[in-house]
Amino acid sequence: MTRLKSSLIAARDLYVDGFRGMTVGRKLWLLIAVKLVLFFLVLKLFFFPDILSTRYDNDEDRAAAVRNALSAPPRD
Repeated sequence: MTRLKSSLIAARDLYVDGFRGMTVGRKLWLLIAVKLVLFFLVLKLFFFPDILSTRYDNDEDRAAAVRNALSAPPRD
């Protein structure tokens, strides 16, 4: 267990020191993070609307709809 813990700490220190020493890389990672957040936010808003909240009034009806969809036989 001690060897595993020391290996995990060494791996963490490697990444922390690597990110600390970056100059241009920090800006690139920040740009990547911002792009990912925007990408998933746009996907969520436009392609995955909350259909259950618009079709059903309360949680019991939503739960029943999900149960029915999960237990229904597959369509061909």
